[in-house]
Amino acid sequence: MEFFGITLFGSLSGASLIAVAAAIFIVGLVLTIKGGDWFVDSASWFAEATGIPKFVVGATVVSFATTLPELLVSVRAAMNGSAQLAIGNAIGSVTANTTLIMGVSLVAMAGVVSRKLFALKGGLFLGSTVILLLLSLGGELPMWSPFVLWAIFLAFMVNNLIDGKKGAQNDELESHEKKEIPSKLLWFVLGTAAIVFGAEFLVSSGKTIAAGIGISETIIGFTVIALGTSLPELVTTLTAIRKKESSLSVGNIIGANIIDTTLILPLCAVMSGDPLPVERINLVFDFPVCIAACAIAVVPTIVMGKFKKWQGYALLTVYALYMLLLVLNETGAIAL
Repeated sequence: MEFFGITLFGSLSGASLIAVAAAIFIVGLVLTIKGGDWFVDSASWFAEATGIPKFVVGATVVSFATTLPELLVSVRAAMNGSAQLAIGNAIGSVTANTTLIMGVSLVAMAGVVSRKLFALKGGLFLGSTVILLLLSLGGELPMWSPFVLWAIFLAFMVNNLIDGKKGAQNDELESHEKKEIPSKLLWFVLGTAAIVFGAEFLVSSGKTIAAGIGISETIIGFTVIALGTSLPELVTTLTAIRKKESSLSVGNIIGANIIDTTLILPLCAVMSGDPLPVERINLVFDFPVCIAACAIAVVPTIVMGKFKKWQGYALLTVYALYMLLLVLNETGAIAL
């Protein structure tokens, strides 16, 4: 089993390896569940104590924390000269976040959003995927393109800072709230670490268990591994749903997707030192599905000023069809 690129338990095999993997899977499950509790509770407390809208907190602090594993993995891959799949991975992650995780969130708890808070952020979210497609039409992401994408990220962050400043309370925190700041920050950091390590344990042990009981590498790739890259966002979303913090959940998904496309991906391009190649399947399949999913999530919400459950069902349908077509393409049943 590999954990953060380090191989452990290499001497074990067969039933012994599966037993160890099962134990690690349980540990990972406990870490992600408890980490999600600590993470969401501390982020929610911060929003309530300062008056900053929870959507803004979710789109900034929370989304940075949940995309940390992707950032570390992507930078490591780029530094090792393995950034060839960066665009496919980034678009696949955005599609999974939007169709699966936001879909689950909206089916469970669709609600009203502030059009002022959502419109520009949602527009930047949808626009970043369209612009990324346009930049990639030549079959590669040009060396100058990171500056365009970083400009979108900067606009997103400036907008969040402005909204956060408007929403923040003018009064200073109460003395008892000030005393709680160190402990809340500690729980936030511990929650982030628990989610990151728990997700790694779940994915690594899940791959080992699946391979041990004879599941094909193709199915493992499109289930355990694909879900693993979005596991921190999924854990945060499920915890937020349980605690009825829908704004925090949706803000996290929007922020994580913008960070994926306008910060992490350009960073990969710069670190690799070469234009990032774009495969044909990315242009004809991955990008169109991703843009369609973003449009389902963003456009009706801006028009109506609230999310609807039908958007969640539509996004989950897109996810199911997307995964089905990917598996059929991988197994040779169809050619995309």
